Amino acid sequence: MIKLIVQLSKGNDMDLKTIRMPIKDNDTTRQISKQQYEFALNRIEELLPLVTDETPPSDKNAIELTIVSDVVETYEKIHYPIAKPTIGELISISIEEKGMTQKQLAKELGISPSRVNDYISGRAEPTLRIARGLCLILGIAPAAILGI
Repeated sequence: MIKLIVQLSKGNDMDLKTIRMPIKDNDTTRQISKQQYEFALNRIEELLPLVTDETPPSDKNAIELTIVSDVVETYEKIHYPIAKPTIGELISISIEEKGMTQKQLAKELGISPSRVNDYISGRAEPTLRIARGLCLILGIAPAAILGI
């Protein structure tokens, strides 16, 4: 059970409001309902204008923002997972970011442009030597190329 205590300002008076967000445990994954997720999203929108880079971490709004952000993150990891990019997607994105062409990359790697196209389309996977070259030339992290 997540229990948020929110202090609401009413003129000069302060009022404490408790928000209970029960979370059921299922193995090690916490299950958050869509309603809790939507509540947390709305609360984040309310808190963002109140919390700046200068806000101390001990501020009640900063603490609440951290908690509701964690709720949103947990829900989205389960319901909206982001798949790791394929080697082809990594190469394609990196070529575009570097302003290169497949032909230029092929020349730097010492392979044919059709071979680069095979990597991008998923018809072939690069050898370790070529993967190393891709990392060095395109700035792709070795762990990303290896799918780690």
